[in-house]
Amino acid sequence: MGDFFNTIMAPIEWLVAWIMYGFHQGLTSIGMPEASGWTWALSIVGLVLVMRAVMIPLFFKQIMASRKMQMIQPELQKIQKKYKGKNDPESRQAMTSETMELYKKEGTNPFSSCLPILAQSPFFFGLFQVLNGLDDIAAGTKTPVGPIDQVVASQAERASIFGAQLSDTFLGSSAMSTKIVTIVLIVLMSATTFTTQRQLMTKNMPASALDNPFAKQQKLLLYVLPVVFAVSGVNFPLGVLVYWFTTNIWSMCQQFYVIRRLPAPGSPAEKAYHARLAKKGKPIPGAPTAAELEAEEEAKQVGQRVQPASKKRKKKQGTGQKAVSKQQSSPAAKPPTT
Repeated sequence: MGDFFNTIMAPIEWLVAWIMYGFHQGLTSIGMPEASGWTWALSIVGLVLVMRAVMIPLFFKQIMASRKMQMIQPELQKIQKKYKGKNDPESRQAMTSETMELYKKEGTNPFSSCLPILAQSPFFFGLFQVLNGLDDIAAGTKTPVGPIDQVVASQAERASIFGAQLSDTFLGSSAMSTKIVTIVLIVLMSATTFTTQRQLMTKNMPASALDNPFAKQQKLLLYVLPVVFAVSGVNFPLGVLVYWFTTNIWSMCQQFYVIRRLPAPGSPAEKAYHARLAKKGKPIPGAPTAAELEAEEEAKQVGQRVQPASKKRKKKQGTGQKAVSKQQSSPAAKPPTT
């Protein structure tokens, strides 16, 4: 199983190594020390920038999928309520069929929101493999990965920031500097994740979407993910934590931009967006234009000019119409036949 995983990850590790090395070479060409931990840390940041830039279309697809999932929650609850307490196979199959039909109709599904996470996971594990293998590559007991040969690996393995080597882990190092930097990064990762999740729930979800299982799941993640970071972060190399923190910063800024410029319908963010547009004198999406309002006002004024006839006048008009009808239907009014 391990050999199969390594075979699958080999191309990803090769790509990660080349991107990191390319940024490292670029940074050293502008004067940064090639053996500095900051040069290698910025190379990891460059890896995140390249990877997340490529995944921007997936991110917007995730945003639209999450938004649709929020909006169809009332319909999902109706289906669940319809089959509540029915545990027979036919009912379960019918509920699943109706749910999938709703997903197909709205063009979404629960897995669409996981696309960016799934897409970046190989890069995450690829970086973990590269950093975790620096010691063996430097010792000559492991095959070089792309441009990271024995010389480059020795240099990267010794690189440090604030006295903590990028290849060290919290549990695998006795250096106090490594433990302190690791704890600081874990706290920052937890804070950025909490902020990102919280701004999504408080600003970009309509009130109708806050009281459903999907929203409760999001709220649970708000408090569970920091714990996951704390438990798992102590096992990852410091360079991986730099990668993780950087991608969290990207996610937070990217989501802030989307919430500000493309808010969900009915959310507090949409009201704030419309208020900013109104303040600048710009048209509000979905609102009637000035020409439409003017035409509506003219139509109202035309309707007001039509005066209703009095009862006496109506009676007189009705009598006249009856007389005309009677005259037309009488035999004398018929034309002579030939």
